[in-house]
Amino acid sequence: MGKFYQVLLAPLSFLFGLFMQIRNCLFDLKILPSKSFEIPVLSVGNLSYGGTGKTPMVEYLVMLLKPSPALSILSRGYGRESKGFIVANKRSNVKYIGDESLQYQKKFPEVRVAVDEQRKRGITLLLQKFPDLEVVLLDDAFQHRYVKPGLSILLTDYHQLYSEDYVLPSGTLREFRRGAGRADILVVTKTPKVFSPISRRRILEELHPASHQVVCFSYIKYSEPIHFQEGTEVPFPEKVTNCLLITGIANPYPLREHMERKCSELVTMSFPDHHPYNEKDVEMILKKFNDLPTQKKVMVTTEKDLMRLKSPELCTKFRNMPLFYVPIEIDFHGKDKEIFDKKIINYVEKSKRNH
Repeated sequence: MGKFYQVLLAPLSFLFGLFMQIRNCLFDLKILPSKSFEIPVLSVGNLSYGGTGKTPMVEYLVMLLKPSPALSILSRGYGRESKGFIVANKRSNVKYIGDESLQYQKKFPEVRVAVDEQRKRGITLLLQKFPDLEVVLLDDAFQHRYVKPGLSILLTDYHQLYSEDYVLPSGTLREFRRGAGRADILVVTKTPKVFSPISRRRILEELHPASHQVVCFSYIKYSEPIHFQEGTEVPFPEKVTNCLLITGIANPYPLREHMERKCSELVTMSFPDHHPYNEKDVEMILKKFNDLPTQKKVMVTTEKDLMRLKSPELCTKFRNMPLFYVPIEIDFHGKDKEIFDKKIINYVEKSKRNH
């Protein structure tokens, strides 16, 4: 967004930020109720609207806490057509629970994945349904203050730190920057794999964390692209001339940079975040792909987009097509992994002992 429009929209941004600040004050003063739970509740969120890497962070936490036999992920289920509290199962689809929740359910079938736009109600119903529940991970719940998490993790994108951003509509922040003070852990995501101490110091100075806050720096690890049809062993071609990258996520630039290194020419088709693909979209995608002037070509998408592209009415259109998705993970620089892991495990273990 240009500077002119940021200045023009500044009054609206101030009013929106002021509204959120008053709302936060009402929670801080306990005029609006915020409920705590006896079991460990960890919140993953951000100040901005999407694109900071919440999904791989939640997956990292699942892998870290996997020894726990009773772990649940609760999210709003963004983009679903259903309402209320729903526990995912192997028959759930993207329209019923949303793309992120479907991804969690497919990757971690042993984890109890649920959706509810009211997180307090969602945790309460999870505890009623699963009395042995030990840990709840809240996905995208930093502004959902009717629940008071025991540990709050705030993510910020290395390429657009919240300290350099503005409140909606002139920026992407959901509230004033000072809201970051509620977090226990700040994670700077999507940093370069080679990360200099100078960059670390610069960012720490910009974020100016409070004394109680831990700051960690993470980066993305890409796995080899996997064919979209489960059970098939179609390898990603060693030599690719053209690659059509299909994304419907907030910030596709890291994947774009990654795929540029795996092909001679990258062609992109970008859709809005959580875009509900339909038959017309698929026809456009296939036409774009078929028009690429080479035989050595593939289609690549994200794991989250695949959840929406694999709906029964769309999946058959990609049959026998070279459509791949790229799984991602996060990792931490240097000692940050040990610091982060220890902070999470200590909180969970201490909460369990107190419970």
